[in-house]
Amino acid sequence: MLKTFSTATAVLCLMAAPAQADELTDALAADMPELMELYRDLHANPELSFEEVETAAKMAARFRALGFDVTEKVGKTGVVGVMKNGDGPTVMLRADMDALPLVEKTGLPFASTKRATPASGVETGVMHACGHDTHMTGLIGAAQLLVERKDQWSGTLVLIAQPAEELGEGAVAMLEDGLFTRFPKPDYVVGFHDAAGTPAGVVGYAPGFALANVDSVDITVRGVGGHGARPHTAKDPIVLASAIVMKLQTLASREIAAQDPVVVTVGSFQSGFKHNIISDEAKLQLTVRSYSDDTRKKLLDGIARIARGEAIASGLPEGLMPIVTVADNYTPATYNDPELSNRLAGVFKDRFGSERVFEAPAVMGGEDFGQFRRASPDDTQSLIFWVGGTPMDEYLAAQKDGSVLPSLHSPFWAPDAEKVIATGAEALATAALDLMPAQGG
Repeated sequence: MLKTFSTATAVLCLMAAPAQADELTDALAADMPELMELYRDLHANPELSFEEVETAAKMAARFRALGFDVTEKVGKTGVVGVMKNGDGPTVMLRADMDALPLVEKTGLPFASTKRATPASGVETGVMHACGHDTHMTGLIGAAQLLVERKDQWSGTLVLIAQPAEELGEGAVAMLEDGLFTRFPKPDYVVGFHDAAGTPAGVVGYAPGFALANVDSVDITVRGVGGHGARPHTAKDPIVLASAIVMKLQTLASREIAAQDPVVVTVGSFQSGFKHNIISDEAKLQLTVRSYSDDTRKKLLDGIARIARGEAIASGLPEGLMPIVTVADNYTPATYNDPELSNRLAGVFKDRFGSERVFEAPAVMGGEDFGQFRRASPDDTQSLIFWVGGTPMDEYLAAQKDGSVLPSLHSPFWAPDAEKVIATGAEALATAALDLMPAQGG
């Protein structure tokens, strides 16, 4: 995912010390066996979005055991833990809980064998193919370190276990259920995400836009059906929809500045049932990616304009204009506050060494982490950073022979979980200690 990380840098990482040798690192190392037990349990027992009942109960129990005031069922299945430790800023650390509808093929001895029926209605396997199990375990590891060091920080620490990131709906659900009103509003929100294609234990950060707006758009293209041998008596929606598909590509190539990355992908094109019948309808499904709200509006307006314009050019009457529907539950872009990003990047470099920390490019993937800053842009700064998950030997081998490594959402994704969890936990704890210094310290 993070393409600017070079093979040469990977070799330096391999040679470098794993982290700053101090009591924080040593304490985390002592905690790792128990944390890995938690990870294996979470990995073997995944749950789909908004169905994370058992997972949430496990997280809530861990929060309580550490002394947090815990509230469950925030935003359906979300969990919030609050610990007040004197005066100072409020720092929120976030992990997401949900898994994907996917049959696991990693071959791990603790691989998931769970089955469930998602919204599609088709029973499937369930797998933590996006690494949320490492996120949750890393959060618990960080919380343990911070609770053991309450004399080193002052302020309010809020932990959240968030549901339904994969749907792009969990953060909003928690916010609408009072995350920033029923509980202390954070000055800072910090989280991490494992990264495929990047060596395990490497930290990447992206100041500014880090992840994209994600819109789902449906276009129903209408026509007049008829016999395939007499197309002049019909208005073929397949021909019209094809013209729309091709014209949509000009949004990126001719209407948006080249320096402003966008994606307009038609992921589904469905129409007709038989060779010699001209259908009266075609359906297109699009994913649309952008960064700024202004660019997002230009794209969505452009899609509607192109669909209508091509229909007019095809001679369709007003009553048969295409129907363009933009899904309400879009995921907004994630923006990492540059000041916070650079501040914590310095903290991470001090702890892990500059070889293990690098500035990463923004990606066109989506993550609803951006909702937290968006809910309170004047009061809340946020940063989501990457922790590489690909085992170093696999990374170096792939760089040498050009083989393709498993990506996130692959049934074969098996990160070096111990390095992801240890790095994520240490980074989260270090960030919180920097953002909430002990009073007078």
